[in-house]
Amino acid sequence: MDVAAGERAVELMRAAVESTHRPEVVGSLGGFGGAVAVPAGYREPLIVASTDGVGTKTAIASALGRFDTIGIDLVAMCADDVVCSGAEPLSFVDYVAVGRLDPDVVATLVAGVAEGCRQAGCALVGGETAEHPGLMAPDAFDLAGTCIGVVERERLIDATAPRGGDTILGLASSGLHANGFSLVRALLARWDVNLGEPYQERLRRTLGDEPADRAMTVEPEHALATIGDVLLTPTRIYARAVLGLRAALEEAGHELRGVAHVTGGGLPGNVARMLPPSLGARLDPSRWPIPSVMRLFGALGGLDDAELRATFNGGIGMAIAVAPAAADVASAWLAAAGVAAHQIGLVVDIGQPGGERYTEGRIE
Repeated sequence: MDVAAGERAVELMRAAVESTHRPEVVGSLGGFGGAVAVPAGYREPLIVASTDGVGTKTAIASALGRFDTIGIDLVAMCADDVVCSGAEPLSFVDYVAVGRLDPDVVATLVAGVAEGCRQAGCALVGGETAEHPGLMAPDAFDLAGTCIGVVERERLIDATAPRGGDTILGLASSGLHANGFSLVRALLARWDVNLGEPYQERLRRTLGDEPADRAMTVEPEHALATIGDVLLTPTRIYARAVLGLRAALEEAGHELRGVAHVTGGGLPGNVARMLPPSLGARLDPSRWPIPSVMRLFGALGGLDDAELRATFNGGIGMAIAVAPAAADVASAWLAAAGVAAHQIGLVVDIGQPGGERYTEGRIE
């Protein structure tokens, strides 16, 4: 590894890293590990950890030479897993592997991680940059990270609180997030799609006039975007909103009973994970729109709506379960916080464990 380049990268990223620090951080960048104290006030704290990467979305960033947003995806994948247990994201460490160490590129990647940490409320306390010449192409990179959170033992959300009849709310995604990109890349190649092509032009050419009953989000922020811009839209980070919602519900005499982060496997593979084995989730897809980017790649790949919800996130990045009496309170709080949410389904009894835990159909 080019030692001088490594030292240069550390100096370039120092300000971004230190901007994320919380009062609990002990020491500064450059040690062999990051030390963080458990915040004051916990009687029996539990540590919750999650590690993940961003998959082949990195290939889109490399193709565009744009590295400022992919770090946000990395933090989202980890911090929003941690908050599903009710834990507050506390600290984060990253791992950046590159074929050739370019200090400016690495600093930009880590600046994105730092931005994600600020959005999640956790401190970036360290990481590692590794150069792999001969193993990775010079312009290739990969990202991984680990988030550490803390929660009081008695406040752990552990898939035991939901009840049959509870309302499931879906928090809108910002797009593809960081899942399904192997399919996306295959379709880009099959149809020879240029990442620099104006997004709206491709959308009109591929979809034409959508049938009225196939609800689709029309995002004004994509009006002047290219296809590459839309694909690199960073994953929405829900951690602060989920923790704030829990506090607001408790103040109103309610509880947050379940939280599910919708990542690989889409809605069928994740929503029921917040429920006990005897319960399942029944979602009504007519109750929320699918982002246009999913419609686009669904059309390119010949996927029906059910396949879109299983391959991508279907437009829902996080699902929560609350008692029916709390649903309107939760919806109103989320709207005031700027988080689009929909009452998308119900928790249903499935009898003995082993029944079908995810179904779709109309709910009244």
